[in-house]
Amino acid sequence: MIIEKDIHPTAIISPNSKIAEGVKIGPYSVVGPEVEIGPKTEIGPHAVIEGHTRLGENIRIFQFASIGAPPQDLKYSGEPTRVEIGDQTIIREFVTVHRGTQGGGGITRVGKQCLLMAYCHVAHDCQVGDGVIMANGVTLGGHVNIGKSVIIGGLSAVHQFCRIGAHAFLGGMSGVNKDIPPYVKYWGQRDHLYGLNLVGLRRQGLSREVIEALKKAYRMVFQESDTVQEALDIVESRLGDIPEVKEFTGFIRSSKRGVPMAANGEEEP
Repeated sequence: MIIEKDIHPTAIISPNSKIAEGVKIGPYSVVGPEVEIGPKTEIGPHAVIEGHTRLGENIRIFQFASIGAPPQDLKYSGEPTRVEIGDQTIIREFVTVHRGTQGGGGITRVGKQCLLMAYCHVAHDCQVGDGVIMANGVTLGGHVNIGKSVIIGGLSAVHQFCRIGAHAFLGGMSGVNKDIPPYVKYWGQRDHLYGLNLVGLRRQGLSREVIEALKKAYRMVFQESDTVQEALDIVESRLGDIPEVKEFTGFIRSSKRGVPMAANGEEEP
């Protein structure tokens, strides 16, 4: 059965935009000529969708969100860069997602089933994985890469070019200027790691054996060895056949910005 579009008469919709069946667009929203909107996506009032922007299926965008605006980069001079938002993602009030830059790959991506709470900002060329939750007021600088199922607490800021590994948890009001490895907990202002994100790992269905292996890897890398590189070699020789451990050590090895060190204890002080 075809579900008709429901577009409020005050919305300003370019005739060149591509809008699938079942889309709802609220009062006074604006959709530009290069926008593509997938089936059953709902856009609230006063939202602006512009530029080369592709929205997937069953997305919910709330009032006053801005998707696809030009990047806040002085080098940008109108190149046809893009934004892509994955299926079933929720974008709350006043969220901004800027399109990419030519020098940064040309595309800003937000994955499937994400939740971007009110006032979040996703800067140019960011890559946000599936299932990411960003609480109110989170700010991502340009070129930030966020792995799948990451949770970032409210009012946190991530410096440009930083990476946050899959399943990591960042507490509220955190400031990040280094790479955060997968599976760990972090909070504070350019502070320390606080052990593994055990609650998140269990919610994601990781087995007890895998979690125990990650615990061993974390202790060996951050608490038991004189140097990180030495510890990585030992971990990979003993536990490198476990994919999650390999992801953990590989992330640290590939970091260009470095990673924070661990606090004295594995729990919040």
